[in-house]
Amino acid sequence: MIRHALIATALLISVPLAATAQQGAGVAAGATSGAVGGAIVGGPVGVVVGGVAGAVVGGIAEDHRARFHHYVVEERVPSYAYEREVVVGAELPAGGVRYYEVPPEYGVPEYRYTVVNDQTVLVDPRTHRVVQILE
Repeated sequence: MIRHALIATALLISVPLAATAQQGAGVAAGATSGAVGGAIVGGPVGVVVGGVAGAVVGGIAEDHRARFHHYVVEERVPSYAYEREVVVGAELPAGGVRYYEVPPEYGVPEYRYTVVNDQTVLVDPRTHRVVQILE
């Protein structure tokens, strides 16, 4: 058990560092969020699995978030009222929510965005899962 905890700790530290070097802050944030969620669900092994899965998710890099937020405000995207808490990993309904393409300059062509409970979120269009909440 101690060995698993040490391995999980080492990977938890190395995944965000490697992710930052490769793709920017969005991946590191995804790795951290995934690791925390994995720890809650699966203990030390969950940290590793969640951290790696979170790193794969990625998102809009920190240095582009303010500009993207400004873009969304200018587009006047209406907010969808969602009865649950908006968190990374939450699955939004397939119907009733309008998903918008993210402009290419933000580097996440595989995702869409929407506004839920007055929060801009990045969504995987295949699963309707929230992959990033943009403040």
